[in-house]
Amino acid sequence: MTYCVGLRLNRGLVFMSDTRTNAGVDNISTYRKMFTWADDDSVVTLMTAGNLATTQAVVSLLDERLKVPGERSPSVLGLPSMFQVARHVGDTLREVIQISSGAGQRADSTFNANIILGGQVRGSEPRLFLIYPEGNFIEAGDDTPFLQIGETKYGRPILVRAFDPDMSFSAAVKLLLVSFDSTIKANLSVGLPLDLTTYERDSLQPGERLRIRGDDSYFQQISLGWGDALKSAFDSLPDFVL
Repeated sequence: MTYCVGLRLNRGLVFMSDTRTNAGVDNISTYRKMFTWADDDSVVTLMTAGNLATTQAVVSLLDERLKVPGERSPSVLGLPSMFQVARHVGDTLREVIQISSGAGQRADSTFNANIILGGQVRGSEPRLFLIYPEGNFIEAGDDTPFLQIGETKYGRPILVRAFDPDMSFSAAVKLLLVSFDSTIKANLSVGLPLDLTTYERDSLQPGERLRIRGDDSYFQQISLGWGDALKSAFDSLPDFVL
């Protein structure tokens, strides 16, 4: 399993993903699940969850098509809009699943994967999409300003309660670390290190890219501080009267 989140802020976009993959409690590996491409006119970031062979094949195909773009095989860069980028990535995901499963238009669950895609093309707004195994997708908006894939339920409550589209990148990273810390503590299939990428609106350049490891002092501070804050808040609530 995995956990990935994309936030759509007024200032830009923030992405965070874990790096754990597992096929049982005794077979755990670390793989990057976040990828960024950029040129003078666009910046695109992609995060993956699901079958690792499927997601690696999708990323490899996107990389290969960057080297030899063409009308029959468009590139993730150079398209006129993020909508067209999402269509291209969705088509590539569906293509890989169909080849792997031999199931025609039906996406076999064994080979399923989901993708969060975000970025900006010159002349348009930053956009954020969730792409399904069938190749179709939805877009984040004012009513749904963040998107999650993977093991989403444990980290969602803090996002719902604390997200603010006007928050700074620093506050957004703090929010995501709390969300990931809650998920890591509740589910062994999600784990450190975490990958972080930010994108500043209209910059058309990749932003900060970091890997946050278990010995990171700020992550440890957030993890301990959030646990203490939760206990303090719980203790401050009135006891039930029997």
